[in-house]
Amino acid sequence: MIILTGGAGFIGSCFLAKLNSQGIDDIIVVDNLDDSRKWRNLLGKRFCDYIPKDKFMQLLENNRLPIPKHIIHLGACSSTLVTDYDYLMSNNYEYSKKLAVWAFKYNVHFIYASSAATYGDGALGYDDRDENTLLLKPLNIYGESKHLFDLWILKNSYACRAVGLKFFNVFGPNEYHKAKMMSVVCRCFDELKSGLPMKLFKSYVAQYHHGEQKRDFVYVKDAVEVIYYFYINPQISGIYNLGTGVARSWNDLAKAMFAALNIPPRIKYIEMPEGMRDKYQYFTQADTAKLRSCGCQHKFSTLEEAVKDYAIYLDLKTYI
Repeated sequence: MIILTGGAGFIGSCFLAKLNSQGIDDIIVVDNLDDSRKWRNLLGKRFCDYIPKDKFMQLLENNRLPIPKHIIHLGACSSTLVTDYDYLMSNNYEYSKKLAVWAFKYNVHFIYASSAATYGDGALGYDDRDENTLLLKPLNIYGESKHLFDLWILKNSYACRAVGLKFFNVFGPNEYHKAKMMSVVCRCFDELKSGLPMKLFKSYVAQYHHGEQKRDFVYVKDAVEVIYYFYINPQISGIYNLGTGVARSWNDLAKAMFAALNIPPRIKYIEMPEGMRDKYQYFTQADTAKLRSCGCQHKFSTLEEAVKDYAIYLDLKTYI
């Protein structure tokens, strides 16, 4: 049996579909469906039970949960716009600690989601070796909440009993409920189809021209394959980057979108909100040496391939 937290969310629901495609449906999905469109991510999926997060925590604290073989912990607040420190610490840090302690007590295979936001401004690079992780300084409290859990894992010598995945900029189907946290591809798709220009933030750093800020963009189908690799190889442990290892510019992303729509490129550079400017990452690129060294040789989609594939889902408004 598998417990999949965040199973109705973006990456979680795509991973649920992957498990189903492999004939696996003995899965307990944990999430908060509230009043968002997230519930649609579960349509057509097979699982044995759904437990709201609050009830799940009660069962966990009262030791009334069935003991699974695997816990895939993808449930968290992933918004970099949230400013409520206590909420993020409770939802991302304390929740993760309680679940991890329970998993380790019963020797349950534990995989959890960390984030590239832990790398902050990138001054220390994007090396996922433990000695580098200990030195990182995130730029926002979301990144800090994820970083603190990574530190807790390392300082308590739990890295040999868990897998942490530092997700870079994941985009793709099933993110439709994420409102302002949707990828630019999802948020701007209909506007570009209607003939409007692509809006990208201006740069406020001399070495980057407008739109040339770079990200390691990861297609969700590739992210799911990497998670699945660790799922089927429970003997592997540690904290790993989950990125392509290739940084691409926002201009590249815009051009890929226009190409997928067969429309001539039109880009408009707009002011970045002042509150974001001192927290903005101008460059991210996963160091994939550690990921490859553990045997994961998955070939990631190029940005152009991923955007072209995603455009099919967006055009038809379909889900994985």
